[in-house]
Amino acid sequence: MKLSANQLNFSGGPGALPESVLQQLHTAMLCVPEVGLSILGISHRSEWFAQVVHELEDNMRQLMGLPASTRVLMMQGGATQQFSMLPMNLLRNGQSADYIHSGYWSGKAIHEAEKSGQLQLAWSGKADQFGRLPSDAELQLSKDAAYFHYISNETVEGLQFHRVPGRDDVPRICDMSSDLLSAPGDFNRYAMIYAHAQKNIGPAGVTMVILRDDFMNSLPDDLPGFINYHAQADAHSIYNTPPVFAIYSVLLVTRWLRDEIGGLPNIAKRNQQKADCLYQVLDDHADFYRGRAAVADRSKMNVVFNLPNAEIEQAFLQAAQLAGFSGLNGHRSIGGIRASIYNGLESAAAEQLADFMQTFRKRYKATTQTTVRSPAYA
Repeated sequence: MKLSANQLNFSGGPGALPESVLQQLHTAMLCVPEVGLSILGISHRSEWFAQVVHELEDNMRQLMGLPASTRVLMMQGGATQQFSMLPMNLLRNGQSADYIHSGYWSGKAIHEAEKSGQLQLAWSGKADQFGRLPSDAELQLSKDAAYFHYISNETVEGLQFHRVPGRDDVPRICDMSSDLLSAPGDFNRYAMIYAHAQKNIGPAGVTMVILRDDFMNSLPDDLPGFINYHAQADAHSIYNTPPVFAIYSVLLVTRWLRDEIGGLPNIAKRNQQKADCLYQVLDDHADFYRGRAAVADRSKMNVVFNLPNAEIEQAFLQAAQLAGFSGLNGHRSIGGIRASIYNGLESAAAEQLADFMQTFRKRYKATTQTTVRSPAYA
């Protein structure tokens, strides 16, 4: 099957969107059928957009198995704004919060939170160069913490929690920017979940913030409106002019997950197949493709690895681009190779990349062997 360039996009973000969603967005750019206007020109104050927001809130609750009382917000500023907004709301009375430092993005979250209050590192992977995640026994957690924060999937290092860490008697807050809606989860155990859209659930421009109702009621209500969760919730995410196009795109993705895929259990199976396909190549050829993450903590969203040296990595990336693949460069902070296999990427794309990896290795080995032959065997 011939795959399009969109279908071979392994970028760490923005990630690939499902083809059926792209087709609907193509139509909507010219004219949303039920409105008669381009999606780019529809008012955020229209009844149609109010219904979009309402349906999206319901779809998120349905997909995640959350009660109707759960607040679902569509905010702006990405996860980066939540890095600041969260401690500004919760660290105002000399309280401390527990944070796990598991990689690049949790480091960013910690840096921003320290500007607003005291933090305690529940665990840091810095000594291990962020190659693994902690066991429960390694976590140093306080029962008096204002909240406990962690990132479920570190996109840069390719690490993912496959359990829910933390204490159930301390508000658990998680940045799920790169794995929200990629699999079922025990989402009711979280006081708050946030995720920017541009990995699994839409384009950049919208950030999902999901708050348990009892936690929402405990938050202060005297901050400026844009960083006040109450004000955002009361306005149903239309506190200011929201990104109508991005929110509509996320709505279409939730419909796709619900109606075409059949829910989170089915997308999880597909994501597992993609991950297994690529990790099998790493395991079969560990002398050439060197996985970065500890096997038990491997991400199902970001397969991160190195080749024997930087020169071979560059040759791999050039050959991959010629073969039609895009977005395989590792993050600028660590280099290497990163294949991001978010929801919108089909299993056939992962299979095609795995075949390419096998072929590239064989060709490289053959070239190397030819180069080192003695003249007598030339």
